[in-house]
Amino acid sequence: MKTYTFSEKKDTRSGFGAGMAELGRSNPDVVALCADLVASLKLDTFIKENPDRFIQCGIAEANMIGVAAGLTLNGLIPFATTFANFGSSRVYDQIRQAVAYSNKNVKICVSHAGLTLGEDGATHQVLEDIGMMKSLPGMTVINPCDFNQTKAATIAIADYEGPVYLRFGRPVVPNFTPADQPFEIGKAILLNEGAHVSIFATGHLVWQALEAGKILAEQGVDAEIINIHTIKPLDKEAILKSVYKTGCAVTAEEHQMNGGLGDSVAQVLALNHPAPLEMVAVNDSFGESGTPDQLMEKYGLTAASIVAKALAVIQRKK
Repeated sequence: MKTYTFSEKKDTRSGFGAGMAELGRSNPDVVALCADLVASLKLDTFIKENPDRFIQCGIAEANMIGVAAGLTLNGLIPFATTFANFGSSRVYDQIRQAVAYSNKNVKICVSHAGLTLGEDGATHQVLEDIGMMKSLPGMTVINPCDFNQTKAATIAIADYEGPVYLRFGRPVVPNFTPADQPFEIGKAILLNEGAHVSIFATGHLVWQALEAGKILAEQGVDAEIINIHTIKPLDKEAILKSVYKTGCAVTAEEHQMNGGLGDSVAQVLALNHPAPLEMVAVNDSFGESGTPDQLMEKYGLTAASIVAKALAVIQRKK
């Protein structure tokens, strides 16, 4: 089992802020929009250095999406930012009609996704957004795992032509990926080679998958662990290559089981190489108030849950 370490924990939303600061200095076409959440989206540096390239839209997210779509007509690259709940379900009609339908070059960048928003509770803990966004034709959906990867993803999407939904979070998590690792949209990253089970993880669950891999290794189970940072377009080749070898798979995500990464992987396997599959995700439930750690434990989004699913799916393939 390959060992991964980290020297600090950082929030992925700060990785977005760092990426925006760098884009502000390197790409004059990048414009930031926000729905009254500048501090939460870590846009302070970008705004301080580029005040003429920032639009405060206020608590009017639907209008922000329309403004962003309009800015693309002048060749600008708008980054529309807010909380994940407000940037997906609240404005789904505007995204569908003004952005996706006409393939506008809008980057929808959202923080506070999933259960780890914590104490703000179920009304703010969106767990359906990946499903909504990946169903839109032409929409790219990205869910990075740590500070460094979020920063790299933020910079990468500025050079990508087309609508993007970039999802990140509020809590501090291990920052373990290399700072200089290139971010390639649609290309999964193999973290650990294994022979007994494939674990496909995204976002905050990638570190939990690595922790699960260590536990499994102690039990004689050799897990292949892959970081699926791009959920659409999905790296089907990496998924099939891994499952051809291991014969079974587990997916892990901070999202509803319905509509998330697990559904996408299941479709790939069903159409190309049917194999046993287990999913670590929220099972048809809204969240609730609590600390991030309490909620991840209650809803089974932990290394222990991944281990249990891995052992179960290995038994199913026998």
